[in-house]
Amino acid sequence: MLQSYEAIYDHGQVKWIGEGPAVEQARVIVTVLSGTIASASRTARRQPSPKIKGTRIVGDIMSSAVPDSDWDALK
Repeated sequence: MLQSYEAIYDHGQVKWIGEGPAVEQARVIVTVLSGTIASASRTARRQPSPKIKGTRIVGDIMSSAVPDSDWDALK
């Protein structure tokens, strides 16, 4: 079965973006995307703001914080 994985080839090494294949050795086909820049910032995962560290969500996050009657679009 063929599966696709995204990686960056950098100075002779393959660096997986996300989860790589669970194999010790494999035959691969490499497609080079022209015009792209492989940078460390592209592979970095986004992190939540440190300002919300230690906060908890309290209450129902799926319902509106204001009554439906306050919305003009529902009239």
